[in-house]
Amino acid sequence: MTVVGPFGLSVRDQALEADVQAGLAAVEAGLLDATKSEVPFITEAAQHLVSAGGKRFRPLLVMLAAQFGDPDAPGVVPSAVVVELTHLATLYHDDVMDEADVRRGVDSANTRWGNSVAVLTGDFLFARASHILADLGPEAVRIQAEAFERLVTGQILETAGPRDGRDPVDHYMDVLGGKTGSLVAVSGRFGALMAGADESVVDILTQYGERLGIAFQLADDVLDIASDSHESGKTPGTDLREGIPTLPVLHLRARAAAEGRPEDKELVELLDGDLADDARLAEALRALRAHPALEQARRDTVRYAEEARATLAPLPECYAKAALEELCDAVVHRAG
Repeated sequence: MTVVGPFGLSVRDQALEADVQAGLAAVEAGLLDATKSEVPFITEAAQHLVSAGGKRFRPLLVMLAAQFGDPDAPGVVPSAVVVELTHLATLYHDDVMDEADVRRGVDSANTRWGNSVAVLTGDFLFARASHILADLGPEAVRIQAEAFERLVTGQILETAGPRDGRDPVDHYMDVLGGKTGSLVAVSGRFGALMAGADESVVDILTQYGERLGIAFQLADDVLDIASDSHESGKTPGTDLREGIPTLPVLHLRARAAAEGRPEDKELVELLDGDLADDARLAEALRALRAHPALEQARRDTVRYAEEARATLAPLPECYAKAALEELCDAVVHRAG
């Protein structure tokens, strides 16, 4: 059993390990090439988060999905570069919206260079992703465009909030399907599609990616509260401070409304107050870490990861399928 990539996936077959390692190395080279500019400052800003590392979760899924066809097909690595560039671009924009100070253990781009440079750098990465995508054909362009529309729609839904009468948790799951599930689904789809896998396999790996992506984001929700910055690579409580309604907080609010416990109402009032003060934020984190709402969010993470695993059932038994199942376990492990 060998650990592959920063995500820490265990692979049980040497041939699969070699394919995945080679693919991820090619993606890394592709990312560096795609983020170079004739303007040195643009190169520095565009490579800021590439150089900071990351789990390369989406490229890893592309490589594993490609195992159900020809993993050496010419479109596999470029499609993985496209999804990771798109993901990186959203991080630059997200950090501006969230006013985040830290990303992947380094200063966020907006902290280092300001909001305007961060937004424009994200746009630059989107442009480079589109340039690569154009060489993959019109079907790939359409798939990415649809996913990007879903991604932006999810972000807008998050900003607008649930409409009157809508369950906030249901609304939030729609947000996650767009913001995170869409691009992870495309990772599974591109890997299988570019490798020439059967249409039924492409559909299965698309559905798998959607569910796994949601589980992945739910694990991040838990980490924002439960971890320190060393574990998560970003400042704990960033979402809390910005008033972003993550799943543990939504569960807390639902419990406070349904059960009316004074301690729950007090915690909700604390979260609704000014968390710019470090002491108040620390108090909120301590209270949430001890609250049943956090464990409820962990259970939801497990449920979505298990749904992702279940979608793989029709696929033939092989090392690649076992690795995809292992990814479900790795996501759950992140959430504790």
